[in-house]
Amino acid sequence: MDNYTNDNTARRYIAHVSIFGTTQIHLRNPYIIAWWSAAFPGFGHLLLSKYIRGFVLFIWEVIVNLNANINLGIIYSFQGDIEKVIQVLDTRWLLLYMPVYLFAIWDSYRTTVDMNKVFILADRENHRFNTFSIGALEINYLDKRNPLLAVVWSLCVPGLGQLYIHRIGVAFYVIIWTIIFFYFSHILEAIPFLFLGEIDKATSLVKPEWLLFLPSVYGFSLFDSYMNTVENNKLFEKEQRDFLQKNYQHSKFTLLKGKKVK
Repeated sequence: MDNYTNDNTARRYIAHVSIFGTTQIHLRNPYIIAWWSAAFPGFGHLLLSKYIRGFVLFIWEVIVNLNANINLGIIYSFQGDIEKVIQVLDTRWLLLYMPVYLFAIWDSYRTTVDMNKVFILADRENHRFNTFSIGALEINYLDKRNPLLAVVWSLCVPGLGQLYIHRIGVAFYVIIWTIIFFYFSHILEAIPFLFLGEIDKATSLVKPEWLLFLPSVYGFSLFDSYMNTVENNKLFEKEQRDFLQKNYQHSKFTLLKGKKVK
């Protein structure tokens, strides 16, 4: 049977499979998405598959954060050195930072609420969607993956979990930025000295303004790969169920509650 092609014959599609990944709409908690935008602007939108908006907000966060010295201010605030916090923060950049930061949180929450409504409508319409895509560069298709494996690979290097579930765009983006953060934070240079017990040497090498980006990247990669693996598995099961019902289930088959079907 030929694979279906999304050709706008439906009012809403629940998913789309391309060589770059599987994009789908599913129910999400708006507060969780907003929290990820608060942790790192752009992450909430990437979770919603709003890639262009997410990439723009992510780059904006890195540029403005570094120029405003926000990460340095966070470190000094943890140390209780408020005077140092006031000295390092650049108000010219800081005043630019706050409106966009709040916008990222608000917009991701608003978009999640809207997309949940769209999902309910698309799910009721239950229109067929494509499940297989092949091109000169890649092949992608719906299948089941292990969520724990996605987490393990994300722990090794952020982005590998996304590669495992074929989220090519996000994987490439996260891996590139992970390399940038590792390089400029000098954390890999400091680790050998840390194992040798030379704490002062390791501390002097690390650039904290770059290092503080890594926990957010690791956390996002873990959450995103796990969540999308689970949702892709649900989508695979739904598509299989609909296909079998349409092509193999008798049209007069009914399942009555409390009664056995002979």
